[in-house]
Amino acid sequence: DESVKKAHATITWAVPTAQEGKMTWLNCVKPPVCIKQEEKDSRKTTRGAPRGRRKRRGDAALLRHTVPYGGKKKSWCWASYLEQDKAIAAPTKLFKEHQAFPQSKNGFRVGMKLEGVDPEHPSMYCVLTVAEVSGHRIRLHFDKYSDYYDFWVNSNSADIHPVGWCEKTGHTLHPPKGLKDEEFSWLSYIKLSKAQAAPKALFENQNTTVTPLGFRIGMKLEAIDKKNPSFICVATVTDMVDSRFLVHFDNWDESYDFWCDATSPYIHPVGWCQDNDRILTKPPGYPNVKNFSWGKYLEETHSSPAPARAFKGKPPHSFQPLMKLETVDKRNPMLIRVATVVDTDDHRVQIHFDGWTDEYDYWVDTDSPDIHPAGWCAKTGHPLQPPISPQELFEPSEQGGCPTPGCKGVGHIKGARYSGHHSAVGCPYSDININKDSVLPDRLSGEMPGSGGLGRPRRAESIPDINPAPALTVEEPVEEEMESEVSCIMETKGTVLYCLFFVQHFQSVTARLFMPCTSPSPSSSPFCWDQHSKLLPTVAGITSSKVASWTVEEVIEFIQGLPGCKEHVHTFRDEQIDGEAFLLLTQVDLVKIMSIKLGPAIKIYNSVLMFKTAEESACNEL
Repeated sequence: DESVKKAHATITWAVPTAQEGKMTWLNCVKPPVCIKQEEKDSRKTTRGAPRGRRKRRGDAALLRHTVPYGGKKKSWCWASYLEQDKAIAAPTKLFKEHQAFPQSKNGFRVGMKLEGVDPEHPSMYCVLTVAEVSGHRIRLHFDKYSDYYDFWVNSNSADIHPVGWCEKTGHTLHPPKGLKDEEFSWLSYIKLSKAQAAPKALFENQNTTVTPLGFRIGMKLEAIDKKNPSFICVATVTDMVDSRFLVHFDNWDESYDFWCDATSPYIHPVGWCQDNDRILTKPPGYPNVKNFSWGKYLEETHSSPAPARAFKGKPPHSFQPLMKLETVDKRNPMLIRVATVVDTDDHRVQIHFDGWTDEYDYWVDTDSPDIHPAGWCAKTGHPLQPPISPQELFEPSEQGGCPTPGCKGVGHIKGARYSGHHSAVGCPYSDININKDSVLPDRLSGEMPGSGGLGRPRRAESIPDINPAPALTVEEPVEEEMESEVSCIMETKGTVLYCLFFVQHFQSVTARLFMPCTSPSPSSSPFCWDQHSKLLPTVAGITSSKVASWTVEEVIEFIQGLPGCKEHVHTFRDEQIDGEAFLLLTQVDLVKIMSIKLGPAIKIYNSVLMFKTAEESACNEL
C-alpha cells in the first residue's frame, strides 16, 4: 500500500571563517568609488596576469553589485556583507557547470513553446509555454492547465527540449488538456495559437549525446526513495536521455520517479541491501514478500540487473559550513535568497537563509540546479533577496500585509497562480504551511485546486494557452476610459474623494466610475456611500475580515445575488476566486483581465470598497 511507504569563485574576502548568527547591515551607497579604487590597485599588481586572475576580478565585481532593500537610500552588496561578517563565499570551483555563471544570455521569451518534463510526473513530457523570464530562469506553464502548476527551471535545464524532440527521439508527448494524442500536431497548434517555437539553439543540453555505460532501459537496481530516504526499493531503468536515466520504483506511483546519472548516491546495484545489512522494500502487491529473491524476481520479470561496474561513485564535494551562496527558496521558487551552508554530509548541504530562523533550513543535493555561487543573480540579471534584518524578523512587514515575520507578502503557498498574499493561510512561511510540500491536487486528477488559499491573482505575467496577450500595465486605455467616467468628486478637509456611483435603468447600466481615496469614510462622503448601500443591499454590514474567510463557492453565491452579475459567475469559478483574492481585485482586473462588462464590474468593485469601508467603520467604533 502506498500509504505505508509514505508513513515510514575562488574569491576570498577577509577571513575564511564566518561568525555564525552575526548580522551586518551596510549601506553600499558608493560602489563606483570602491570599484575605481580596486581597479587602480589591481593595475599595479596584475598587469599581464593570466586569464584566470582577470576572471576572478570579474567575479569580484559581481560581489560589489548593490541590491536595494528597505528605504530608498539603503542598499546591500555581497562584498561588504562578506567583509563585515568575516565570511567567505563558496568558491566558484565547487559548483557544477549548470550551477555556475552561465556563458550565454537567456534567449527564451514569454510565449515561446517547447517540450519538457513534468517535475511532479518525471516520466511525462508535456507541451509547455514560457510564462515568465527572470535572469537565467524561466517559468513554464502547462498548456490548457491552471497556472497553479507553473514551475521554474534554469534556461540550461536538461529537462526542457525543443518542439519536435519527443517525436524525433521516440518519446510520448502529452498534449494540452482536452486534446487527444492523435489529434495533436505541433505545426497546426503553433499556427492556431499564433505562437513561436523556442529556437533549438536555446537548448544547451541538446549538444550532449553521451550514453551512461552499462545502463539500459528495463534493467533492475536498488534505489533510495528521495521523498522517503529511509526506503531502499526495487527499481527499474525506464527511460534514458543523454547521460541521464529515469529510475522507477516497481509497482509504485510514477510520481516517485527521478532522473539521475551513474554517479547518483541514490542508486545501488542488485544485492546491495543484502551486502550492507539494509532492508530492501519489495514491490507492493508482490506475492510472498517474505521470501523475495532477486534471482526469482529477475526471472519472473524477464529482466536483467544493471551491472555493478555501471555504478560510479560520486566525487566528494568541498562545501564547508559557513560558506555563503545564493539559493532558490524551495517554499517560494520565484525567489533566490542569500544563504549559508550550516551542515554537510556526503552528497548534500544544509541551507540556511540569512536572517531567518533555522526552522526554514533544509537539505539539498550538492549538484542541485537551485544553488549558485555568490554573484550569480548579478551576473544573470535575476533579483536577489538580501538577508532580512532582525527588525523584519520580529515585526510583521507592513509592505505586504502578511503577518508572518520576515515575509513581505510575496509569493503564495499555491504557487504561481498568485503573485502575493496577505494572510497566514496563503503564506509559504506561516506555521500552518511551513511543512507542506503542496496544497494542490494532482494536476492529472481532474480536480480543481482548492479554495483555501488566499492570494493576489497574477495579472500581467500570466500567459494564456492561445495567443498570449501583451503585459498589462495600469496605464493602459481601459483605466483611462474608466477614469473619464468620473462625475462625482467631493472635497473634504482638502482631500479629494473619488466616489463610485452608478444608476440602474431596466437591463442596461449607465456607469459612472470614481477612483476611491485611500480610505473612504462613510461619514465624510455620505451621499455616495448612502447610494451604494441602497443599490447593493446584500453588501450592507459585511466587513472585509468576514469576506476574507469566504470560499470560492461563497464568493460565487454573493456574485449571484448582485443585480445583473449572475452571468459572470462562471468567471469567478474558473478563476477560483476566494474571499481574500476577491478583496484584492481592482477595476482593471475585473474589466481587462476577467472580461467583465463595465456595469457589473462597477457593482462588484463597489462591493469590495464597501466591505473595506465597513471594516474601517467597525474598527472606529471600537
